[in-house]
Amino acid sequence: MTHVDAQGRPEPPDQADETRTLLGFLDYQRATLAWKCSGLDAAGLRATVGISSMTLGGMLKHLAWVEDYWCAYRLHGLEPAPVWASVDWAADPDWEWNSAAGDSPEELRRLWHEATERSRSLVGRALAEGGLDQRARRPDRRGAPSLRWILFHLVEEYARHNGHADLIRESVDGLTGE
Repeated sequence: MTHVDAQGRPEPPDQADETRTLLGFLDYQRATLAWKCSGLDAAGLRATVGISSMTLGGMLKHLAWVEDYWCAYRLHGLEPAPVWASVDWAADPDWEWNSAAGDSPEELRRLWHEATERSRSLVGRALAEGGLDQRARRPDRRGAPSLRWILFHLVEEYARHNGHADLIRESVDGLTGE
């Protein structure tokens, strides 16, 4: 049975196999980002802290890109989703961060939610086909990482940005958390 904390986050299982534990921690990190971005209007999602240009809206869009890049493009070798396919990444390598200010809160949340749902489905498919040792179909200069590596990378990416999200959200309305 999944336990949910006071912020609505599913707690990772403390006695499970490697796959369920890893997916539990990824879902917990995803839910942490959702919590940090919840209830904010456009101004809240555009807020910055100090000299950083990082925003919660940019973070939602960036993590949507990260989900699609690793789970669809790299792991399964699929072509980029339409929202990413038309981007001139050479002209603006940080396009997802920079363009988020022009998107509504609803668009940003929808984009991120749809990307996480695609990732869950694609990871489930990969687990059924080859387990955690399955290699990405689209290698890069370092090779083709395993699904295990990709999932750990996603946990790391979310955990790092959730630290940023804590600071940004506290600056917006004082909401603090773990």
